[in-house]
Amino acid sequence: MLEFDGLRKSYGENQVLDGVTFAVRPGSMFGFCGSNGAGKTTTMRIAMGLARADDGEVRWHGRPLDQELRARVGYMPEERGLYPKMRVGEQITYFARLHGLDAAAAARASAEWVDRLGLGPRRGEAVEKLSLGNQQRVQLAAALVSRPEVLILDEPFSGLDPIGVDSLADALLGQVRAGVPVVFSSHQLDLVERLCDSVGILARGRMVATGTVDELREREAGRLLRVVVPDAAPSWAAALPGVRVVSEQAGDTLLDLDPVTDDQAVLAAALGTGRVTHFAWQRPTLVELFRGAVAAPTQQEVAA
Repeated sequence: MLEFDGLRKSYGENQVLDGVTFAVRPGSMFGFCGSNGAGKTTTMRIAMGLARADDGEVRWHGRPLDQELRARVGYMPEERGLYPKMRVGEQITYFARLHGLDAAAAARASAEWVDRLGLGPRRGEAVEKLSLGNQQRVQLAAALVSRPEVLILDEPFSGLDPIGVDSLADALLGQVRAGVPVVFSSHQLDLVERLCDSVGILARGRMVATGTVDELREREAGRLLRVVVPDAAPSWAAALPGVRVVSEQAGDTLLDLDPVTDDQAVLAAALGTGRVTHFAWQRPTLVELFRGAVAAPTQQEVAA
């Protein structure tokens, strides 16, 4: 188990992390979500020893993550750490050697990941000659080349085209199948929802929601109902009791109903405005769950 336990970090009066806690099982993928400045990168930097927590610790198999254990972690930082003049193949081999592989094993691992991530034709090119997306692939290969026991990746999908996204997703799922716990941060919540076994949503330095997407949906207090009334006047549902309009566009309205609100009363009101072409409950997406979790005040904030 990879455990982040009660991490706290402040810079002067700015509290960046306030008791961040979550765990990632071996062979699972954890999506770490949050707005800019929420504390995701700081959390990962603490795990890698690049920042020091004021309190709390990160553990792997119950042991604090120290320098010896960090050598077994594949890390992809937000700030890319590549040597621009070095050729792609040489660079990945170099990172493998830094992780302790001998020359032959490093060369084999480098060749494997160059090919798996679609960098074969670029093997002999300097990194500075590559597109940003291909530089991203090189950075990922550097994180994977040592066959890590843990993967911690900060915005790994940033800048990738759809083919690059699929290539990276396949690589990460392969690591999960091999038993590696994977933590990655991303603003691309559709990818997080598609790939991850569990997610954590960070807001204002606090973990405001954790669990599988289905678990987070079950905790959603309201009930989302999608109603399409092409000929209805704007805001037709705004005055209905126990109903909150989440979004409305060209007759397509998403409503959040209180637990005691009768959906049939909503249907009757919709029919009163014209023909109804769609009326169905809708499971919230991770984007909608994220917006709700980030907007809602925490218990600590309410008490304050």
